[in-house]
Amino acid sequence: MNLPLWTPPASYIEQSNLKKYESWLLNRENLTFKDYEALWKWSVSDIEKFWETLFHFFDIKSHTEYQSVLRWPNKEMIGTRWFEGATLNYAEHIFRHKTYARPAIVFQSETCKLTEITWQELEIKVAAIQKYLQKSGIGKGDRVVGYLPNTPDTIAIFLAVNALGAVWACCSPDFGLESLVDRFQQIEPKALFACNGYHYGGKYFDKSDITLALSEQLSSLKTTIVVDSTQWLNIVNSTTENTIFFTPVEFNDPIWILYSSGTTGKPKAITHSTGGNLIEHLKALALHQDVQPGERYFWYSTTGWMMWNFALSSLACGATLCLYDGSPAYPDAHVLWQFAHDAKVDHFGGGAAFYINYMKQGANFLAENPVKIKTLGSTGSPLPPQAFEWIYEHVSKTVQLISLSGGTDVCSAFMGGCPYLPVYSGEIQCRMLGAAIEAWNDEGMPVFNEVGELVIQQPMPSMPLYFWNDINNEKYRSSYFEKYQGIWCHGDWIKITENDGIIIYGRSDATLNRDGVRIGTAEVYNAVEALSEIKDSLIICVEKADGSFFMPLFVVLNEGQVLDDTLKNKVKAQIRKQYSPRHVPDTIFHVPEIPYTISGKKMEMPIKKILMGTPVEKAVSLDAMRNPQSIAWFKNLAVD
Repeated sequence: MNLPLWTPPASYIEQSNLKKYESWLLNRENLTFKDYEALWKWSVSDIEKFWETLFHFFDIKSHTEYQSVLRWPNKEMIGTRWFEGATLNYAEHIFRHKTYARPAIVFQSETCKLTEITWQELEIKVAAIQKYLQKSGIGKGDRVVGYLPNTPDTIAIFLAVNALGAVWACCSPDFGLESLVDRFQQIEPKALFACNGYHYGGKYFDKSDITLALSEQLSSLKTTIVVDSTQWLNIVNSTTENTIFFTPVEFNDPIWILYSSGTTGKPKAITHSTGGNLIEHLKALALHQDVQPGERYFWYSTTGWMMWNFALSSLACGATLCLYDGSPAYPDAHVLWQFAHDAKVDHFGGGAAFYINYMKQGANFLAENPVKIKTLGSTGSPLPPQAFEWIYEHVSKTVQLISLSGGTDVCSAFMGGCPYLPVYSGEIQCRMLGAAIEAWNDEGMPVFNEVGELVIQQPMPSMPLYFWNDINNEKYRSSYFEKYQGIWCHGDWIKITENDGIIIYGRSDATLNRDGVRIGTAEVYNAVEALSEIKDSLIICVEKADGSFFMPLFVVLNEGQVLDDTLKNKVKAQIRKQYSPRHVPDTIFHVPEIPYTISGKKMEMPIKKILMGTPVEKAVSLDAMRNPQSIAWFKNLAVD
């Protein structure tokens, strides 16, 4: 019997924002629900009423009345319009929480000690940047791009851009020139904010040449501002006034543009809705992560990952936003936990790989320096059961572990936490409110307690408005709606369990199809990476010309380990014991490193293409990789 690792105390449930929302529904709408499952079913069956109640529960400030909640022509998700007639400003919803009682931002980096930024300091800086942008001719609908680290200045720049009604896009400073041009050129920005370099892992990376080249290659630019330059200092010190002008935009007007990974082609410019992201983030953060006014929210991220945008919205919940810029492993592996302690973080989040890597080090830092956090979040890739168990044994027995899954596509999560429900090892707690998720088989039928494609049957406000310059929505349609007509197919392979939780088995396009049997890559990683000898791994399945299959496993070893027959047999035995003989690879290779995208995703499909004979330059964009040098080993294997 699968016993829960954590069960919410009655007081935790009663004090939650979700309970406040349920009480509000009872008082305002005379609606009552026996449990979370009943509430979820209502939210995905009466979607107009559900999203309308959120609009009013969160007191979204609209400068004009909306005429309809949802316009959904021909029941097609592409082109869905939400709250037509409503006009609002995202930044205005941030600054309505300003207070002298607590800071707006708590910041630390490799070169900057813990610093608190007051609401007044943030407001004055935003007002100064906005004033400069207005003088430069930047206005509603114009695109402004950033090539910036994760600092309070970047937050201020975004808020100034948004307050004007302009559209934001950003890449972190670890991106190369080609990747930046591929992303920014297609949206024709009028202003660029950039850095000349950044610190990571105790080293300084000079990016001044890239910043200069980028500004020269973006012909649409009216102005380029290098943060920390004399020009920048003149801008932010030009006024002590704190008056920000909030330009109302349509609910369905763009707020920001996020990009697909671009590792196998030109990145898609996914354009997101202002009102859609605001209402979705309020729901996800306040109801599902229980972010309350006055709490402190931290998610380790770069500015190029959607979690930066998501975490930013914690300010709209009345929280203090905590930022860390730098390596999670410098000067030691404990730096983020120390930051959480020093910054008094209530909500701590990071990629699954962060927890897995820290767990393998076997450090006792947390035993000697306990952190008092309310929720611990994980996303980016599936969090294995052993990591769940390690967190409850070594981090906190009382924390609510919230494994999230969604994507850049919606700048949020479909599946995540619930303060009402227990946490089971290896499972995401719930399908989130308003997310009509099912697992479907190849015939388009829902399956329960077995693996299927993740589909969404009803529209959500945070689904993309469109992809920029996507004529007739061709790329948008092919990305989500080709497999099941009119139904969003997300590309993840999931199982909805008997607990009504969710297990993710990896990307369905990277699923190992061995002699007709489908195997999730996450299962193999769970088994292999639990071994102390293994640092990292990647598995693919190659279809050979004769119709047979070849399934190699690639492993990175921890220091001092050797991939001899004994270790190979141990790996295979572990996989066979934990899953099945079908999961066992045909052979195991020792590699120097596993290829990753800049956002930290294993590059299964590009490696499969390379091993099947696709030229490297067609299989992968090296400029969009975190470690492009890793490709050389696989290229040599393909040649051999």
